[in-house]
Formats: sequence, structure tokens, C-alpha cells
Amino acid sequence: MTSRTLAVRWKAETLIVELGGDWKLARTIPRFGSLLEDDAQRSAPRAVEFDATALGSWDSSLLTFLQQAMIHCEAHDLEFRQGDLPEAIVRLLDLAMAVPEQDMDDAAGGVSLPSAMGTRGIAAWDGFMAAITFLGEVTDSFLRLGLLRLRMRWRDFWVVVQSNSSGALPIVTLISFLVGMIIAFLGAVVLRRFGAGYFVSYLVGYGMLREMAALMTGIIMAGRTGAAFAAELGSMKTTEEIDAYRTLGISPIDHLVVPRILGLLVTMPLLTIYAGFVGILGGMVVAMMVLDLTATQFTGGLLQAVTLPDALLGVFKGTVFGLIIGLAGCMKGMQTGGDARAVGKAATSAVVLGITLIIAANAVIDWLAVVLGI
Repeated sequence: MTSRTLAVRWKAETLIVELGGDWKLARTIPRFGSLLEDDAQRSAPRAVEFDATALGSWDSSLLTFLQQAMIHCEAHDLEFRQGDLPEAIVRLLDLAMAVPEQDMDDAAGGVSLPSAMGTRGIAAWDGFMAAITFLGEVTDSFLRLGLLRLRMRWRDFWVVVQSNSSGALPIVTLISFLVGMIIAFLGAVVLRRFGAGYFVSYLVGYGMLREMAALMTGIIMAGRTGAAFAAELGSMKTTEEIDAYRTLGISPIDHLVVPRILGLLVTMPLLTIYAGFVGILGGMVVAMMVLDLTATQFTGGLLQAVTLPDALLGVFKGTVFGLIIGLAGCMKGMQTGGDARAVGKAATSAVVLGITLIIAANAVIDWLAVVLGI
């Protein structure tokens, strides 16, 4: 490796910098400003030009030195002439200077309140329009499905049905059984004070069939299936598989979104019915242990108070919650950004949005049930 050389000479009002030898990071990078300081007795040049005829091998140390020269020339209004620099160096310099350095003073000082509100407002409006567009595309696909004009991958539909039926039974069984026991414990503590422990079956029946079976199943499936939908579609978005579908003229909504939403619409009512029975079983166990009720007494009291509309209301809620979970998970997955971190954000957003909409929908349905006398 030949030693690095650096010399300057003047040609009229041009400072010519001669570069020679090997420029490696093993040696200290010289400062470009020191070249002009050494020739302080001369007037300032109007241009800086480089002579690289004797240049050997080089690495980023040479690029750093040349970038110093470019910055110095720009600051002192000097003309920067590339001279006979190698073409590879010229391209790297152009790339390095293509994006100017950002001024961080404004960022450190914070953003004004009107600017922040405007930015958030625009982002909220864009998100709202994206959601409306997605809902419109899904609605159009389901209308074509009803008219038998939609080509859908039924294999994906059955995969969703299997994973959200038998695959979800263990967690739904556990949570529903425990929730039924909790409702029965609360009823036993309160009703036993008034000598009305027998009516704990009413509370368990109403609580599970009308409310908790559908609500807890929806929350479980939002965390389990909604996040899975968002992660699956988000991964396909980052790997450009969804873009490949569109390039081939295949609708991602028809082939990826509709099977998943339809699968949840089929399985959620069934899971809700199952969760209601398991919750009632858990409440009956508590009633038999704490209140000394027999299974016949508990079942008889349950059938006296709870009617078929109560159970159907819970099934209807489960169907609505299934639609919400499918839409939230698929929408967030289809809106995923282009990096791996965006997949995790999409899954988290799908769970948060799904649970929020489930709680809101449950409140609206209960209000309508009261108004209609159901």
C-alpha cells in the first residue's frame, strides 16, 4: 500500500488539490480547511479543482474529505470542480449530497398546536376515507357473492372455519366457564343476603345468554383471530404479494378478505351458543357448591325466566361481533406499511379497534333491545 499524498497548487484563481496514493481509514482524515489556512498569504480562490491522476485505492475516508471540500465551497461561495475524479467517487458524492441535512432546531422546539391539530385532522380524515373505501369494496364483493358472481377460494374459507371453531374451543371453554362461575359467585353473595339464592340461575342465564357469552367470545376472537388476520395480510402486503394479486388482475378483497370474514360469520354464532352453555354450566357448579341447589332446581329456575329471544339476542350479537372482528383485522392488514415493524402495529391496531367496536356495538344493541322491548 502506497502512502497517501496531498498537495495543492495554484492555477490563476483556482486552487488545485492533488490527490495521490492510497486513502484508507487507517490514517487520520485531513481537514480541507487546513489547506487554505496554510496558504493564508494568498487571496481566496474562486474555484477548487481536484487532480486524481496519481490516486491509488480509496475508501470512505476520501469521500469524507471531498464532502468537506464541497461543504466548504458552498459556505464560501466557491466553485467546486470535480476535475478527473473517478466516476465512482462522483456518483457517491452526488448521492451523499442529494438530500440536504435537516435542520433539527425546529423539531427540537416542538410543533405548534394548530399545526399538530391540522396534521392529526388530516390523518384522521385519510383513515376515515380509507375505511369507507374498504367497506365499500367488501360490500361489493358480498353482493356479488350473493348473486353467485364471485370467484372465491373456498379452501381458505374452510381453513378459517376450522381454525376458529375447534381451534378456538379450548380458550372459549375456559373463559366462558370461569365467567359463568364469577357471575354465580356475585349473585350468590348478593342474593343470599335477601334469602333469594334460588334466583341465581336467573342471573347466570340472563348474564351469559344475553351479554357475556357473545361479549367474551368476541373479545377473545378479536385478540386471537383479528390479530392473526392483520398479521397474515400485513405480511403479504410487506412481501408485495397483494400487489402481485392486483398486477395479475385478481381482487385481493375477493380472494383474501371475503373468505376470512365469511368464516367468522359462520363460526361466531356457534361459538356464542357454545360459550353460553359452558357459562351456564360453570354457574350451576357454583350454585350447587355454595347455595346447595340441585341441578334440577337450577335448570328449572333458568327455564322459567330465560326465554328464546334472550338466547337469540346473544346469537345476533355474536354474528355482529364476528363481522366487526373480520372487518377490523382484514382492514388493518390491508393497510399495513412496507416494513416488518408495521405488521406488529397492524396486529395491535386490529385488536384495539376490534374490541372498541365490539363494546360500542354491544351498547347500541342493548339500547335497541330495551327500546324494542326484547
